[in-house]
Amino acid sequence: MPEPVTARPDDALRGIGCVAAGFAIVTVSDAAVKWVLPEIGVAVAMILRGIIGTIAILLLTGAWRAPGRVRPVNRSLMLWRCLLHCVVTVTFYFAWVRGMPLGDSYAVAAMAPLAMTLLAIPLLGEAVGWRRWLSTFAGFLGVLVMVRPGGDLWRWEAGVLLAGVGLMALTRLWMRVLARTDRPAGVTFWLMVAHVPVGIAVLPLFPPLGWPSAGGVVAILILGFGNACAHFLFARGFALAPVGLLAPFEYSTLVMGTVVGLLVWGDVPATTTVLGASVVVAAGLYNLYRERVRARLARAAEIAARPGLAGVG
Repeated sequence: MPEPVTARPDDALRGIGCVAAGFAIVTVSDAAVKWVLPEIGVAVAMILRGIIGTIAILLLTGAWRAPGRVRPVNRSLMLWRCLLHCVVTVTFYFAWVRGMPLGDSYAVAAMAPLAMTLLAIPLLGEAVGWRRWLSTFAGFLGVLVMVRPGGDLWRWEAGVLLAGVGLMALTRLWMRVLARTDRPAGVTFWLMVAHVPVGIAVLPLFPPLGWPSAGGVVAILILGFGNACAHFLFARGFALAPVGLLAPFEYSTLVMGTVVGLLVWGDVPATTTVLGASVVVAAGLYNLYRERVRARLARAAEIAARPGLAGVG
């Protein structure tokens, strides 16, 4: 989606660095929570992620000395984004505790940029041309290849995860909006805080499973601090650079998650999963290319329309 303001080259580079680092960290953090989920359960993982993540953000940003750094500005949107993102977290944790490989879950999550393209129509008033409609349709066909009857992803947990990914796309769009008014520290702080009450609320659905092992304690610490750092980097990155420049890095988790899943759990993705994910990624990258073209044409038209510039050259 084109951004109203063009990022300066140095800001764009910093934004890319933040988002790339964030996805690397979140992959490790996701692997840690997948490891410990069978020991503590979904709800307890949510609560611990919230508590440790909140402490991490307070220390990382110095907000424990200056509370104004995390004071929300767009409070209503902040609240709804936090709640929906927590629902997304529950769907991923549920899929992992049910045995879905990390790489497979990231393959399903690759449809998020495509869903963002569709959601931008009613939410941001963006027009989508026939090329992006066609590529988006092709991307969703890729999803059907992955979750086809009889395939490795033909399981109801994948359906739950698909619904969560749709909500994740919405929260990504809302993060773009929040970046205009709220500081990255505030966006991340309240997201971490929200995981605690939501985790408590889902305790009847996901009761505690037991005490974590020594390795589980380490995984919990990685989960909390890693998620806090990653989401702070995401918020910072989206505040510095246009989403069209940053979105391709989201697909890096598909590669990293597959490698981690192979090394830690020995998970080898099915051929249909690889094929379907390739179609989804290709469609998403093409949509991003078209967004860049449209943004460039819009800037050129704006420059040509400025008084005193018409006819120059």
